[in-house]
Amino acid sequence: MTFLTGWGRTAPTPATLVAPRTVAELAALVAGSPPRGLIARGLGRAYGDAAQNAGGLVADLTRLEPRWSLDPATGVVTASGGTSLHDLMTGLVPKGWFVPVTPGTRHVTVGGAVAADVHGKNHHLDSSFGAHLRSLTLLTADGTTRVLTPSDEAFWATVGGMGLTGVVVEASFGCVPIETSRVAVEVTRTRDLDHTLEVMAATDDGHRYTVAWVDLLTRGARMGRGVLTRGDHARRDEIPHAGDPLAFAPAARVAAPPWAPDGLLNQVTVRAFNQAWYAKARERRVIQDIAPFFHPLDFMEGWNRMYGSRGFVQYQFAVPFGAEGTLRRVVSRLSAEGVVSFVPVLKRFGPGTPGMLSFPLPGWTLALDIPAGLPGLARLLRVFDTWVAEAGGRLYLAKDARMRAELLPVMYPRLAEWARIRRRLDPEGVFRSDLARRLGL
Repeated sequence: MTFLTGWGRTAPTPATLVAPRTVAELAALVAGSPPRGLIARGLGRAYGDAAQNAGGLVADLTRLEPRWSLDPATGVVTASGGTSLHDLMTGLVPKGWFVPVTPGTRHVTVGGAVAADVHGKNHHLDSSFGAHLRSLTLLTADGTTRVLTPSDEAFWATVGGMGLTGVVVEASFGCVPIETSRVAVEVTRTRDLDHTLEVMAATDDGHRYTVAWVDLLTRGARMGRGVLTRGDHARRDEIPHAGDPLAFAPAARVAAPPWAPDGLLNQVTVRAFNQAWYAKARERRVIQDIAPFFHPLDFMEGWNRMYGSRGFVQYQFAVPFGAEGTLRRVVSRLSAEGVVSFVPVLKRFGPGTPGMLSFPLPGWTLALDIPAGLPGLARLLRVFDTWVAEAGGRLYLAKDARMRAELLPVMYPRLAEWARIRRRLDPEGVFRSDLARRLGL
């Protein structure tokens, strides 16, 4: 047995970890799975318990027939489910293509990107990963593979379905043509939360990528002040002196220490960081490489260890347009209680996909990293859960580690539809996870 956790390093559970190298080996594991079932796992970047399976099998897909190909005429990539976005970008960017959607780390697999229907800084214009899929090959509970397209309801049960309809062994999706491996970035400071929302609503659509950092430790008139970053893929004529405009070879520059003291990220250290970050963020337009713009935390290998032995909770919620009052209420409460959160991120979502359990909805989303040992955290997040549900919003299942099961159908009103399709694909409940047991999925 191997003890596994999510990226937040909370709630470890034991499972038998296996690493099939072929789809046939994986199918045999599915056919012979124990009573506690099987779940696929990629690079372990789901923050909560979505890729854990206490007492059962966990299939590590990172060695599963790694391969990908690009049709240079159409920009369509076909990749095995265990292929990482890092490997894809390393191959695609020098050829003048970029993945259609990337989350805040490139160390996720294609299968994981489908299962979580990941979103990025371009959701307001380009939606989430599922919107760019052309087809999926799904290994289902009967040990057979099925090719699904967006016309199949099983396709949309799988997009955002948290790996519970089967294992994505291959996916095809469209990519974005680029002229350079750089991003033209505009930086703007905002004076408070209302100003942040106002500027984002007025200017987001003029840029492909936008995101705002929010200072949650400020109070009063400055509550929710932020730094808004907007970017677009740089044109060739914007970097006339670059040698190879498509050069791309990112790597982690430093590694987090194997151990960090509990409480290292506290009000004093985070407040100092916030002050420095806000002061440094002058109005400017700069050219950045892809890696620091899209994946700033990837520069430190194992950055999740900086939260100490108890790990951290990432709390990400979305509320629809018109529910900005709920967003203000949450930020105000966090500010009043002095909750420590390193690099809180605010984004504006556009239309979601038809995925029944897909997280994004048209509106606002706020993501917070909070030390798991913070006194009163569980009580506070339960209050936020209720506010979010009352506003017609939801929590992100790929990051959740503690939501109450009774809120799931409220936050995901198409849950019954998803469950009907899942029962048809997997009547015996072969695909199981700690997240599924906790929420009754």
